[in-house]
Amino acid sequence: MASSTLAQVCKDRAPDVVIGVDTHKDVHVAVALAPNGGRLGEHRIPTTRKGYDDLIVWSEEFGSNPVYAIEGTSSYGAGLTRELLDAGFPVVEVNRTDRSVRRRLGKDDAIDAEAAARAYLAGTATATPKTGADQVEMIRMLKVAKDSATEGKTRAINQIKALLVTAPAALRERLGNLTRRPLIDACAALCPGVLDRPMAAAKRALRTLARRIQSLEQEIEVLLSDLDSLTQAVCPGLRQTYGVGVDNAATLLAAAGDNPERFRSDAGFAALCGVSPLPASSGKTNRHRLNRGGNRQANAALHRIAVVRLRWDGQTQSYAARRTEEGLSKPEILRCLKRFIAREVYRILLGRQPVRTRGT
Repeated sequence: MASSTLAQVCKDRAPDVVIGVDTHKDVHVAVALAPNGGRLGEHRIPTTRKGYDDLIVWSEEFGSNPVYAIEGTSSYGAGLTRELLDAGFPVVEVNRTDRSVRRRLGKDDAIDAEAAARAYLAGTATATPKTGADQVEMIRMLKVAKDSATEGKTRAINQIKALLVTAPAALRERLGNLTRRPLIDACAALCPGVLDRPMAAAKRALRTLARRIQSLEQEIEVLLSDLDSLTQAVCPGLRQTYGVGVDNAATLLAAAGDNPERFRSDAGFAALCGVSPLPASSGKTNRHRLNRGGNRQANAALHRIAVVRLRWDGQTQSYAARRTEEGLSKPEILRCLKRFIAREVYRILLGRQPVRTRGT
């Protein structure tokens, strides 16, 4: 049966074979299980398009309607996931094997692949992976480059300040009291001359760092311009939302992926961002605790949006004042706001009319 025909069948019938895949940089290991949990076979493939095609052909030996349960769909398994989704096969994202299972069964690629397949059969693996094949994937890659340039700029600025602490007195007195921009410009214009004394070495080091900062600033400006255009094109409604700039929009879009419809509700998106409170009840205690999981970059983006609204938005300020009178602390109010904003962002990502929830 051709792969395209098999993919169409997959959409119409329940799976008759589960393919668990443990992913690595150069080799993927797959294990096939029957719907009743019986082990059917094991297969290793290289991480190439030929290897992906070979996996599909191998899967046909066990059934006409496979489902693939894959670890690392956004890292080592991203290429395989894209190929399978493009071919129309159902793919489920599986979290890393629980450590208690590894202590009992050991650590092996085939064991991990089988555990991925059994996670699907047990109903614990149900998440749809990000497709990573459209404009949001472009945003994610550019955001990685932009964040790297920003980190490099911050590191270089800190190194300049550290060097000035131990620099010769004349140089320290000349540059020590300058603010950031004049300091960078002054260091970039230094003329070290012949490297025959500590003063010349200090000037050379400071000039090198300052010019590195200037180069990184140019990179950041170009990347921000690209991200601005892409985020406006992908989700203009998100960019028009109060407190959402280029960086926050890029972070939230990258977290949601090219297929935000994979989230069944705004609660699922909130869980991804780590802003959904988790139950922590036991016995007579009935309470919730802070969610420290999820995508921390998306969590930080929601936090920045909440802080901006608290500072400038009258409606949010009124909400904060009311909740303060009710006895909530500022961190607790911020957590409530982040959950409300996650609900608003979720609706915008799906193309729905945003609902201005109370407090936002």
